[in-house]
Amino acid sequence: RPVLRDRVAGIDRCTALRIPGTNGIGFVAANFLRSCATHADQLQTHEFFTLSDHALDLLTLAVTSVRPLDINLSRSRAASINCIKTFIEQNLRDTELDTRLITRHAGLSARYINNLFEDEGTSLMRYVWKRRLENCRKDMQNPAYAGHRITDIAFRWGFNDAAHFSRAFKQQFGCSPREFRRIQVHSNQTYNQERCDDIDCFIKNT
Repeated sequence: RPVLRDRVAGIDRCTALRIPGTNGIGFVAANFLRSCATHADQLQTHEFFTLSDHALDLLTLAVTSVRPLDINLSRSRAASINCIKTFIEQNLRDTELDTRLITRHAGLSARYINNLFEDEGTSLMRYVWKRRLENCRKDMQNPAYAGHRITDIAFRWGFNDAAHFSRAFKQQFGCSPREFRRIQVHSNQTYNQERCDDIDCFIKNT
């Protein structure tokens, strides 16, 4: 739910929802997740991270398809915030992405847009910074970016000040980017060793 909160407007009001797995997007999502689970032991770490993003996208679509619209989240408001979030996702790397640019694209006032995000316990620009930080964190977790400098990753996601990025990252995740990467490298090494041990055990027992 915390992950979906940034993707699905009104997710906190979605409880006891049944997503049909026999048709539509529910069917697509269910089969994708089932296939990932079946072949998980054959995936490289970087492939797993990429597929997890796709799985989250499908789950977002599935939840959105059955999400009820209540008095606090009218169809118009839901459409507006989803449109704004889509624009933000498409432009996170743009260092010029700010309130002015977003309001101009949406054709809505800054006050109204911030009111939309208040329903989710945040503000427009806090949401933008959080999404940038989340993407930086995912890249630092992904072995495919192990050779990339932390600063390069931050700048690729729209940050233009390394010190500000480091402070924001620590505030969001509880540790500095450098500490996070060190922990992640150790975690990946442990994961790979465990996979090798499992394969060796399987070979010995066949």
